[in-house]
Amino acid sequence: MYFLWSLFSPQGRHRHYARLDQHGICLSFKHCCEAPRGQGWVEISEPNLSWLHQPLPPSARVSPRMRAITARQLFSI
Repeated sequence: MYFLWSLFSPQGRHRHYARLDQHGICLSFKHCCEAPRGQGWVEISEPNLSWLHQPLPPSARVSPRMRAITARQLFSI
């Protein structure tokens, strides 16, 4: 029964974010379900401590993607 219930409940997937200054230098990391509020936060593939106080490599950024269709949206069509 739990499996069926989990299909229709929203899933809070945690994602990784890095806070950058105006020059693109990594200041901090955050791991959360929603994008952090404020300026300078970008989504990254994974945190890497060697990036702190260094320019964030372009390959670390996650490109914006389309939202996946949920089971609830699928059944409402």
